[in-house]
Amino acid sequence: MTTKVSAALLCAAALLLVVAPLAAEASELKLGYYKKTCPGWKNVVKYHVAKAIRANRGSGAALVRLIFHDCFVRGCDASVLLDPTPANPHTEKTAPINIGLAAFEVIDDIKAALEERCPGTVSCSDIVVFAARDASSILSNGHVHFDPPAGRLDGPISRAADAQRDLPDSTFTIGELIRNFRRKNFTVEELVILSGAHAIGVGHCSSFRGRLSSPPSQIVPAYRNLLSAKCAAGPDPVVTNNVRDEDPSAVAAAFPSFLKKLRKNKDFLDNSYYHNNLARIVTFNSDWQLLTEKEALGHVKEYAENGTLWDEDFSDALVKLSKLPMPPHSKGEIRKHCRFLNHH
Repeated sequence: MTTKVSAALLCAAALLLVVAPLAAEASELKLGYYKKTCPGWKNVVKYHVAKAIRANRGSGAALVRLIFHDCFVRGCDASVLLDPTPANPHTEKTAPINIGLAAFEVIDDIKAALEERCPGTVSCSDIVVFAARDASSILSNGHVHFDPPAGRLDGPISRAADAQRDLPDSTFTIGELIRNFRRKNFTVEELVILSGAHAIGVGHCSSFRGRLSSPPSQIVPAYRNLLSAKCAAGPDPVVTNNVRDEDPSAVAAAFPSFLKKLRKNKDFLDNSYYHNNLARIVTFNSDWQLLTEKEALGHVKEYAENGTLWDEDFSDALVKLSKLPMPPHSKGEIRKHCRFLNHH
């Protein structure tokens, strides 16, 4: 009888160990979190991020976008990485507001390498944060640099409706933007700082269709013509966010006066967004809206004049972003594969 009871207790204990990762509460973040359990893990992340950016600089821009689209919805829990399944066909990545999210395969490669090195140890949510850190550093030539804490868990809940509700839309007015960021405890200044990431990456024409009929007071007609020509090329073509990264032939046809300001390296993370905004050559309505409110406009001018200050403040804002928590009493796990829950 004693033997049977002991065996039953052992089985129960084993079961608890199996389900413990899923039932774990959101952990406390700290620097050096994986120092003993997975030494060298940051080097693995950096290697794969650098490799991806060498192959395509757009991957770096996508990784920077990914941290925002993950952390602004249910906190930094890698919920944006989950693929739709028959049980949950509408995960965050299927939301219209998440159109164009990319670099998921980079996260997959990092996770596979870390699972081989330290099985079941490093969360996908930590990978998203540190991949964005390394991408920001590489794309800015090291001017953007920060060291976020680690110890996040991967959340089991991912809903397209949450992404639609929480993420700021490209059509927002300045009032809507301020309220949206305030709900996440971000100031007007931090709204302006994080908007500077639009110096890199691309956008879909469906995200700025309204800008194609905006008056000259809101968008330079030559730039509007450039966007119109691009958007007429297909149902929803992708257009470079930063006009300084545009194709020279397209600029020569619609906006020749800007040719001399084009950059040799595309997707370079700097303060060019603020120069573009003041010149009314930004893509989204939400970008131009920053010029319509006194405090926001003051910060746009401030960062246009001081790129070094923006580098520092953007680094600090990303650290704050990376600390957005999961909802209270949330359960989490360390996923084996970032696209699926462990019990999938």
